[in-house]
Amino acid sequence: MPRTIRITRSHKLATAVLVAAGSVTAIAATGGQSDAQPAAAKTSIAAEKVAGASTAKEAAAKKAAQETAAKKAAADAAAAKKAVAERKAAAEKAVADRKAEAKKSAEKARSEKQAANRSSERKAVAAPKQYKNNLDGWIRESLDIMKKKNIPGSYEGLHRNIMRESSGNPNAVNDWDVNAQNGIPSKGLLQVIQPTFDAYHVNGTEKKLTDPVANITAAANYAADKYGSIDNVDSAY
Repeated sequence: MPRTIRITRSHKLATAVLVAAGSVTAIAATGGQSDAQPAAAKTSIAAEKVAGASTAKEAAAKKAAQETAAKKAAADAAAAKKAVAERKAAAEKAVADRKAEAKKSAEKARSEKQAANRSSERKAVAAPKQYKNNLDGWIRESLDIMKKKNIPGSYEGLHRNIMRESSGNPNAVNDWDVNAQNGIPSKGLLQVIQPTFDAYHVNGTEKKLTDPVANITAAANYAADKYGSIDNVDSAY
């Protein structure tokens, strides 16, 4: 038969003490947990704040780096654009300078040519052809005038007739033939009488019967009218 355990007053007191002690322990444990939870939460919040601050700082640094890179890229693009513009301007200036130099050279050449032409014209006017003051010079000057006036004749024809008529003396006078007897003696290199000289005088020569060139050209003009040319005259005419 099982043994009956008797619970005394002492037992009851001990049990009550134990129960009370357990309650205290439980309350203490519960209170410790309650205190630990707010601390952990605070630590977590602080960590989150640090992490957030770090992220914001990195984002700001990244943004600043991007802005710096963008500014550098813009500056580089502007510098490149400026360099292209400067090269273009330099090339256009070089072309313009070459054109200006070519124009200047052309104007200089034209001016020099015009000056040379004016100089040649002045020389032509200031320095007419010179002839010797002798029979050869008189004949050659007469031939040039005859050529301009379309009067035929050659050096040989003039010289041959001059030598027969006056022996080359521009002041020779025939004072014995019929013309002399009529008061109009033949005079000069080709022995021309005054009426014939006046009728066949060539403009541009002296109006003096005994002038060598005037005498020759008038006689050649007369011979061309009467005989076709002084070259066709071989005797007194």
